[in-house]
Amino acid sequence: MRVMMLSWDFPPRTTGGTAAHVAGLSEGLSRAGHEVVVITIAAKAAELKAKQPESIRVIRTLVDLPWLPPSDPIARTASANHAATKVGARLSGELEGWKPDIVHGHDWRLGWAADTLASLYDVPFVLTMHGTERVRHGGQLPAGVPTDISSIEWWLAFQADKMIAPTRFIVEQLVTGFELSPDHVVHIPNGIDPELWGPASANHEAPEPAGAERSPLVVSWGRVKYEKGFQVLARAIHALRGRVPEVHGVIAGRGRYLPELQTQIDVEGVSDIIDLPGFLRDNELRKLVHRASCVVIPSLYEPFGIVALEALAAGAPLVVANTGGLAELIEGTNAGVTFEPGNPDDLADAIERILTDDQLADRLRTNARSLVEQKYAWDAIATATAAVYTNVERGPGIQR
Repeated sequence: MRVMMLSWDFPPRTTGGTAAHVAGLSEGLSRAGHEVVVITIAAKAAELKAKQPESIRVIRTLVDLPWLPPSDPIARTASANHAATKVGARLSGELEGWKPDIVHGHDWRLGWAADTLASLYDVPFVLTMHGTERVRHGGQLPAGVPTDISSIEWWLAFQADKMIAPTRFIVEQLVTGFELSPDHVVHIPNGIDPELWGPASANHEAPEPAGAERSPLVVSWGRVKYEKGFQVLARAIHALRGRVPEVHGVIAGRGRYLPELQTQIDVEGVSDIIDLPGFLRDNELRKLVHRASCVVIPSLYEPFGIVALEALAAGAPLVVANTGGLAELIEGTNAGVTFEPGNPDDLADAIERILTDDQLADRLRTNARSLVEQKYAWDAIATATAAVYTNVERGPGIQR
């Protein structure tokens, strides 16, 4: 089957979240014998010449309308969709008659282009929604851009011939929030490459023996935004300082909330035991996670939590907020410990349990690896996604 995939984010420009999902899924589909072409956005001209992956074709395009201010994200997104549509429409000529059997878009930002190209080639349009704007804002949409984005998501939900969501939580939000038929949305989780994140993958270092002594290092990472909850982790480490000797924390990543987070760390008096190294390359991040005594995902909201999957695959004992997709990922698996979202005392207690109970930590590592290999490897995710492609039929949409 020939698959045209559209995603705003794709490596190497971005590596986590949706980018990691689209890359892993595309490669898994290719290994299963499908032909995949990915259309994505280039932030600058140099990215147009980024190295091609071995098994899939990636086509990058600049936003080609006149410069638009970053304060108008809807206009810039529309401009990018215009550019992506032009690229997709020329694809058959540039790739010697290659035409898709399916168009698969990811989230709203290139959804317009995906819908248009599916119509152009007269093939089904599948849309994966990794989250929704309403859920990102805790169920209450502020006026302005968030409301506009939610309206676009609603329209795309009815344009798509089939939708995919990474968690049952997001499935429920789509069905109830957009008044969709339950049959319209399929649950397929995000995936991960267990070998890439396994301890032996970081610079080919030998894995740490089971039960080996680890320093009390607490690690977290991701885009630094308020809803990621890193400020809760800072308060928890403050509470742990007198309870766990030599405890140390690392919060890796960059984002608009970084100055406020640094202020929070200073106010809590833990700037000497919490490091903010900024963005880490994949190999650096994996090495850090392999040293961790535990990984914490303290999000106030998280539709799925690819970071949690990465921690599980790396064999790090995991603590996650009991919210959204994080709770769903861990529930009933004995592969992690949960805490009440936004509660630093509850988080501190959970971290202390792992740092002071070696048997618990080892049990979490064993269960995590088993869970990832059985349920979240990319080949399994690709097989489930290909089944959706096979069974979907092109429908009328609301504007076709």
